[in-house]
Amino acid sequence: MLFAVITALTLRQGNERPYLLMGWLWFVGTLVPVIGLVQVGSAAMADRYYYVPSIGLFVAFVFGLSDLAGAFRIHRAALGALTVAALSILACLTAVQIGRWRNSATLFQYTLSVTPDNRLIENNVGTLLGESGRYDEAAAHFAKALRIRPDFFAASISDAIDVKFDEWMTPSNPAYPHDPTVAPDGSIWYTAQRASTIGRFDPATQQFKEFALPTPNSGPHGLQPDKDGNIWYTGNAAGLIGKVDAKTGKVTEYKMPNPKARDPHTIAFLRDGRLFFTVQGGNFVGTLDPKAPDGAIKLVESPTVNSRPYGVRIDSRGTPFFDEFNSNKIASADPKTLIIREYPLPNKDARPRRIAIGKDDTVWYGDYARGYLGHLDPKTGKVEEFASPGGADSRPYAIDVTPDGAVWYVETGDDAKNVLVRFNPETKKFLTWPIPSGGGTVRNMELDKNGNLWLAESGVGKIARVTITTPKTSQ
Repeated sequence: MLFAVITALTLRQGNERPYLLMGWLWFVGTLVPVIGLVQVGSAAMADRYYYVPSIGLFVAFVFGLSDLAGAFRIHRAALGALTVAALSILACLTAVQIGRWRNSATLFQYTLSVTPDNRLIENNVGTLLGESGRYDEAAAHFAKALRIRPDFFAASISDAIDVKFDEWMTPSNPAYPHDPTVAPDGSIWYTAQRASTIGRFDPATQQFKEFALPTPNSGPHGLQPDKDGNIWYTGNAAGLIGKVDAKTGKVTEYKMPNPKARDPHTIAFLRDGRLFFTVQGGNFVGTLDPKAPDGAIKLVESPTVNSRPYGVRIDSRGTPFFDEFNSNKIASADPKTLIIREYPLPNKDARPRRIAIGKDDTVWYGDYARGYLGHLDPKTGKVEEFASPGGADSRPYAIDVTPDGAVWYVETGDDAKNVLVRFNPETKKFLTWPIPSGGGTVRNMELDKNGNLWLAESGVGKIARVTITTPKTSQ
């Protein structure tokens, strides 16, 4: 109705005020291609769609003001003042808009403030955070994109990939790297378990540096960097958690307050900066507060006797998940209260050893005892199982999920011939690659900000980088 009224008025004024008709027809004619009759791209609306059509409105507006000024005999000085005021207002609005478009982060932040349920922007923010190494924050945005539209990432995982292995011998004596981790500066750190040292590797210079730990034979096991790049580790054989100052090399140790908590295993940082950790043989999970002088360690026993809490991952909401390796259970803990919730797996003989969190906050695990890749949805309790390519004795161990949603893990059934496995959750297809050095039991892996996998190859004394690429196709 409004469109018809304006069109009729501009037609009636066509002879006396042709600029009105010309401006309106320009506006309507150039707006037609972007009003959604034929949508180009994924955006139904965008500022840029208005740029060319607005020329017509400005033509009508400017010539109309000129006529009004003549009809009411407005003094030129007044017109000048009004023009300056109008330009000042527009300049201020332009400055505000330029601030919003300063970079991708500012643009996405503003977009989410005006369109909070925007799955595309949630995904874009997640990608941006992932590229800067802020993986936990990135996962939260990916998970929200999926909550807004569960099929958002459908058909996004390609099976056309190439894999390249690079391996480096660690200088430890004896050389036995157990777990790897990636620091904020891109350096790779590892626990040299049998040498009782923590090692650092610079991928750019390919130089190693190792830090001796004050407690002999402490058996460093799991490790994670804090936001300042300091490395925290578990002394699995000494009942302690330690911190290596990345700048000075100074080591600070925190002993477990309960002697039963003899073997801290794997650690991960909670959102509030505390460490969450498992204690395998002691059958505990716990937290450590780096801000407290004594660590303010809190321990809670697992509800299942001798369940042996093992691998740890944090989901997008900040909830720690862990597997109970001596039982057929996955568990989560409330990050504030440490109240534990267990998720029994359907097969009583299942033994999950390591876990990974998918984009949708579901849990992937390797069933070490039965040779399966497992998938748990904590919301519904639903479990899926997929027979690993290496069979019942394949012993799936280290595991992670790449940004595209593919699941990667290592079969360690043969110490001399470990196999890297990739599983596509969409096509249910497995791909496998033998690890060049054999691997000697790859116990853990971690992603860097470029999407490469880093492995600790314990039995052969090496760390390895797996570079994942998509082959270029001819045009």
